[in-house]
Amino acid sequence: MENVSAEKKAGWEVARELEKKKPTMGERAVIESSKWKNMLWYAVALVVLFAGAAWLAGNPFEFTQRLPSAFVKAKGWMGGNEWQIVWWVVIVAALFEFMDSAGGMGYGTALTPLLLMGGFDPKQVVPLIMITEAFTGIISGLIHGEFENVEWKFKPMNETTKLVLMVAITGMAASALSITAVYKILQLHKFWVKLYVTVLLIVMGVCSLLTAKTYLNYRPGFMWLFAFVGGFNKGVGGGGYGPVITVGGLLAGVPVKSMVAVTSMAEGFTSLFAVITWAALITSGVVVDYLLLPSLVLATVIAAVGAPYVTRILPEKFWKVTVPVYCCLLAAYSFYKIWPDIQKRLLS
Repeated sequence: MENVSAEKKAGWEVARELEKKKPTMGERAVIESSKWKNMLWYAVALVVLFAGAAWLAGNPFEFTQRLPSAFVKAKGWMGGNEWQIVWWVVIVAALFEFMDSAGGMGYGTALTPLLLMGGFDPKQVVPLIMITEAFTGIISGLIHGEFENVEWKFKPMNETTKLVLMVAITGMAASALSITAVYKILQLHKFWVKLYVTVLLIVMGVCSLLTAKTYLNYRPGFMWLFAFVGGFNKGVGGGGYGPVITVGGLLAGVPVKSMVAVTSMAEGFTSLFAVITWAALITSGVVVDYLLLPSLVLATVIAAVGAPYVTRILPEKFWKVTVPVYCCLLAAYSFYKIWPDIQKRLLS
C-alpha cells in the first residue's frame, strides 16, 4: 500500500491509469464534456493573445518600428506599419510547436534558423519565439493536465509540480549565468557554442534510444543536472532546452507523457523569464519588430490544444520510442547546420 500511496503523489500515474481504463485509442479519443468546458477558458486566453499580437504588429510604440529585414524590403514595408499573416510561417511554426508540445522539443531549436533563412531579422524572430513559448508552454502544460497526461497538485505538492518548479527555477538561473559567462566574460565564438549544443543533443539522443524500451526507477537528483544544462543551453544558443529536459527526465525515470507536460510548463516559465529580460533591453533602447507575432500566435493556437490531445490518444509505448528518435533527428539537423563551419576549420 505504501508504494501505491507514494506513486499517487507523483502526478504521472494518471496517464497510466487512463490507458488501463481506456485501453484503445478510440476510447481515449472521447473527452468528457466537463473537460471541454474548461478548455473554453484557454481558448479565450489564446484569442486575447492573438488580439494583442495583432495590435503590436501595427507598431503602436516607438520601440516597435519595422526593421529593414530582407522580407520587409521585398514587401516594400520600410517606414510603414503594414503587416499580414505569413502563411508559410504559420504552417512551419504550427508543425514544430505541435512536435514541441507533443514530444517536448523542437520549436525554438528548429524554427529560429528557418525563419532567419527566410529573410527575417533576429529581432523579428528571437523575442517573438520567447513570447509564444512563454504563453504556449504554460497553456499547453495546463491542457496536458486536462487531458490526463499529467496531474498538477499543490496541496500537497506532487512530484510533477515539484519538477516544474525545480526545472524552471534552475533553468532561469543557469540561463542568466550562461549569458553572462559565454557572451560577456569568456566571449566564446558562436561556432563553439553551436558545436557544444550539437554534441550534447547527439549524446542525449543516443542515451535516450538505449533506454527507450526500459522503465527506469525515478531518480529526482538527476533532474538538477539536466535542468541546469538545459537552462545553460537556452542562454548560450536559444535551443537545446527541450531535448535535454525531456530526455533527461526519461533517463531520470519520469514516464514520457508526464515528462513532456513538465517540459512544456517549465519551458513556459523559463521563456517568460527571457521575455522579462527582453523587456528590460527594450527600456534601454533596443527595438523589437512584432511583425511575425500574429502568425506565430495563430500557429500556437492550433498546436496548444491538438498536441496534448494526440499525446493522450497514442499509447505510452509509442512515445517512449518516438521522443528519442525525434531527439536524434534534431541532433542530425543541428549537425547538418554546423557541418560547413566544421569543414572550414578542418581545412584552414
